[in-house]
Amino acid sequence: MSTLQSVPTLGTHPANGRNPSRSETRDLLSHATYDLLVIGGGILGTSVAWHAAQAGLRVAMVDAGDFAGATSSASSKLVHGGLRYLQTGAVKLVAENHHERRVLAKDVAPHLVNPLTFYLPVYKGGPVGAAKLGAGVFAYSALSAFGDGVGKVISPAKAQAANPALRTDNLKAVAVYYDHQMNDSRVAVMTVRAAAESGAVVLNHAEVTGLRFTQGRVSGAELKDRLDGTEFGVNARVVLNATGPWVDHLRAMEDKGAAPSIRLSKGAHIVLKRNSPWRAAMATPIDKYRITFALPWEDQLLLGTTDEAYEGDPAEVRATESDIHQILDEAAFSIRDADLDRSLMTYAFAGLRVLPGGPGDVSQAKRETVVTEGKGGMLSVAGGKWTTYRHIGRTVMDKLAKLPGSPLTEDMQPVGDLVRRVPLPGVANPNAVAHRLLVDREPGTRLDPLTARHLATHYGALSFDIARLANEDPSLAERIHPDGPEIWAQVVYARDNEWAETVDDVLRRRTTLTIRGLDTDEVRAKVEELLAKRG
Repeated sequence: MSTLQSVPTLGTHPANGRNPSRSETRDLLSHATYDLLVIGGGILGTSVAWHAAQAGLRVAMVDAGDFAGATSSASSKLVHGGLRYLQTGAVKLVAENHHERRVLAKDVAPHLVNPLTFYLPVYKGGPVGAAKLGAGVFAYSALSAFGDGVGKVISPAKAQAANPALRTDNLKAVAVYYDHQMNDSRVAVMTVRAAAESGAVVLNHAEVTGLRFTQGRVSGAELKDRLDGTEFGVNARVVLNATGPWVDHLRAMEDKGAAPSIRLSKGAHIVLKRNSPWRAAMATPIDKYRITFALPWEDQLLLGTTDEAYEGDPAEVRATESDIHQILDEAAFSIRDADLDRSLMTYAFAGLRVLPGGPGDVSQAKRETVVTEGKGGMLSVAGGKWTTYRHIGRTVMDKLAKLPGSPLTEDMQPVGDLVRRVPLPGVANPNAVAHRLLVDREPGTRLDPLTARHLATHYGALSFDIARLANEDPSLAERIHPDGPEIWAQVVYARDNEWAETVDDVLRRRTTLTIRGLDTDEVRAKVEELLAKRG
């Protein structure tokens, strides 16, 4: 069994309700031997850390940047079955995706995962006909046991009544199906919190500078705190490399002769202000393999994505002018020009899909998760997506348990149904939370209905902690920017409870100020001032 009983543990929320300080966390990391060190705090790392902590292991998780700071917060924000996978005959995969999607929306994160109706327009001369799409969306609904409704085909007039921006020239019909969406950054932060509440010790902005070895086996890592330069190390019985686009960089630290195992595909998106109502998302076929999305998201319109091979530095990935033009041009297949004016753009971003190495076009490559064991015993996991991120966590746990001579087997509780329906922190009905936020106010105070709704759908029941901060200090109840729903209490909460260390941690990932184009110099300066007041 693990010999850590004498090591003090510090949970996510000590008596003062705040996360431990960085120095306290570094002290914990450097004075214990952990069962599992997870390097990388994105989709895969957070899921494995959560599952491993639930299984009774002593878990540490570090990330060189912010949690979900790279690819994992640059997704299409969808929790979906994968309609296009039906083309390849991957019926079982679609059914599994649907199962995970519905569990997330119903049991695990109903406060963070929201239902979304999709319109799939069929134009004259387009890559797919109406009859085929109608059959496809019906089969798609059937694979989800019709839990969201029955896929169908509707008239162009009915579709345009719901989405006035829909281009109707040469439009023959519109297929309808149902999926879900989320704010990926918020789901990531809540998963980190779930892991920490289960006992994991976590630290962002901590870069691995080297690996530790004991008798040829990877037994930990050397780290450097990117914020103050402090160097420290972590010992672990097993190390998991979940660094996404950087997975081969870490594998090379383990074995200089390790052959490349992945290739990268860039997916860019842009965010626009909305000119007209959007009551449904749009999924427009571009060719046999690709679909371009137009998604109502965070009161904005999210367009994308691209799918092109990327061979540069993962840290330098950006949405280029070429990407922006491509996204706008493809969106114009089904959206009116007036709703695609470049002046409406508030933000552009790009992430990297991690795909198995091999020949062929990246747009046709399999989206699968690959787990490998290196020369020094380090496990590396690459690939995956948000919809099935919990399933991937369970898969990695099974792999850990089945490793020949695994040092963790004796300490692990059986994974089984573990975490299958355990909710993320704050689980609640967002409508009920929003109502309570509005009616349970102190005399003389008032919370804006838009703010109440925003808090309820981004924090769930944790919204009441933010409301309490605003009650105690009325200045924190003020909006950060008049054109957005967020209030200053969220910055304080992100600082003290959600590991927000930098201005971008707050504005890009803990709130929606950046994607709304509201991160002005004045806002950034005030956020920086509040971060500096960390107690």
